Amino acid sequence: MPLVKIEIFKGKTAQYRKAILNGVHSALVQAFKIPDDDRMQRLYELDKENFEVTPTKTEQCTLIETTAFKGRSSEAKRKLYTEIVNNLKINPGIDGNDIVIVINEPSLENWGVRGGKPANEVNLGFNIEV
Repeated sequence: MPLVKIEIFKGKTAQYRKAILNGVHSALVQAFKIPDDDRMQRLYELDKENFEVTPTKTEQCTLIETTAFKGRSSEAKRKLYTEIVNNLKINPGIDGNDIVIVINEPSLENWGVRGGKPANEVNLGFNIEV
């Protein structure tokens, strides 16, 4: 159940925004082996005065922050980074140098799920150790 927060500059089309959401989700399914219907994403569009980036980034700068259950291997994380960059290069055409990805991994007991139970006390229905 990764929680995804994406930040981009304001002014992109609906198709551009949807391509980002779809590309990130597809990468999570491939790399982290989450179920395809396990989708919890937010996309924020920021005005230029509220989104300062290094001069090496362009107007396509895309920040992707994923909060996920702890347990994925370094290999799975590398695959996630690669999949996201490849997917967003294809559609909507974002250069990999404009993409920054961060993974936060709180312990399972720090997630309240399925009616307020700690995630380490429920059967999640999928393996997080990939």
